[in-house]
Amino acid sequence: MLRRTRLMAAALKVGDRLPEATFWTQVPPKTVTTAELFAGKRAILFAVPGAFTPTCSKTHLPGYVADADKLKQRLGVTDIYCVATNDVFVMEAWAAAHNAAGKVTMLADPTGDFMHKIDLKVNLPPLGGDRYARFSMIVDNGVVEKLNVEPDGKGATCSLASSL
Repeated sequence: MLRRTRLMAAALKVGDRLPEATFWTQVPPKTVTTAELFAGKRAILFAVPGAFTPTCSKTHLPGYVADADKLKQRLGVTDIYCVATNDVFVMEAWAAAHNAAGKVTMLADPTGDFMHKIDLKVNLPPLGGDRYARFSMIVDNGVVEKLNVEPDGKGATCSLASSL
């Protein structure tokens, strides 16, 4: 078992401010930063190991799309974001395939920069190596208010829309 040393990054936790990172969103591609996404608002951010993968496409994303309005009303959030280590074109196609427009905004992190900064990753060789561990969080003005991380990084229980 790997033990953390002082030189290793500590995983993000409740009360932490999100680190600065840049995501790609929409086509034609444009960039947006964590500061721009979360300044002055309360939002949901959830991560998936990969767009178009079975659990992500059958359960995870569809739950957030179906419950977007209820989540926004019940939790007082203005936006719902989904992040994955895919490129912006794949994320846009995935959003279109699930009718996510206006409900869930896709964020592409193709290099995994944000993933590595928050240290919420899982190694999945069939998907190319390090991918986002499956998680969901509520972020209030850039600070993590609630965080649900799947124990094995890839299951789909506590990070689902119904768990928020």
